[in-house]
Amino acid sequence: MPELPEVETIARTLRPELVGREIISAHLFWNRTLATPSPQQFDRQIAGQQILAVGRRAKYLHLQLSSGHVFFHLRMSGDLWIKDAALPPETHDRLRLALSDGRALVFNDTRKFGRIWLVDDPDQVIGRLGPEPFDPAFTAQTLYEALRQRRRQVKPLLLDQSFLAGLGNIYTDEALHLSGLHPLRISDTIKFDEARRLYHAIQAVLMAGIEHNGASIDWVYRGGDFQNYFRVYGREGKPCPVCGAPIERLIVGQRGTHVCPQCQVK
Repeated sequence: MPELPEVETIARTLRPELVGREIISAHLFWNRTLATPSPQQFDRQIAGQQILAVGRRAKYLHLQLSSGHVFFHLRMSGDLWIKDAALPPETHDRLRLALSDGRALVFNDTRKFGRIWLVDDPDQVIGRLGPEPFDPAFTAQTLYEALRQRRRQVKPLLLDQSFLAGLGNIYTDEALHLSGLHPLRISDTIKFDEARRLYHAIQAVLMAGIEHNGASIDWVYRGGDFQNYFRVYGREGKPCPVCGAPIERLIVGQRGTHVCPQCQVK
């Protein structure tokens, strides 16, 4: 599933192509792609809207319209493209938004898990999300306090989007290794110095992911090469880049998890 760096990369790519464009019409090819409103209401509401901004919140891509907001969640295989509106739809296209410049914004989703919302109030979709990792209000101190207020294994806690927004399986494994914390560590036992290392590790791996345009692994994502720089994710049996011990794969919270048995002690 695309995580914060992959969605941020898509937002940065689409922003100069979409801002200021008017949406002329919508063509929905699979109704269940649309979480809300109804397809008929979506068609009526979206036509004539101007795209004012393109952004990201957690793993959601956000289009701010002249009246309302569109959110895309790509889930396992969703992707967004700008194409000539005259081109015929492809097999896995789920939504096409015809634009005022003769092109179309196309949501393509092979596995049909992706979802789209058109809402008046962004909180209808993103209101329960936790802080953004790059928000100035999110600090080592606030992370430490939040960890101490819960008694959970640290990896599942970091994956909880109401705790911290944007992290998924890949970047959580990478951040935990960089910080030297084991994914099974109980959150309220983490000391401040460890929380500070984790805070800086989270920001470091996310920034590296963005700089490499995300990772092209476990997804049809098209452009990133951060997978070539993974420390532990997907490297079972290969040497740890720090100590040389073979990377191990565990199941934590029903998720495949990659750790160094020497660098990350519980």
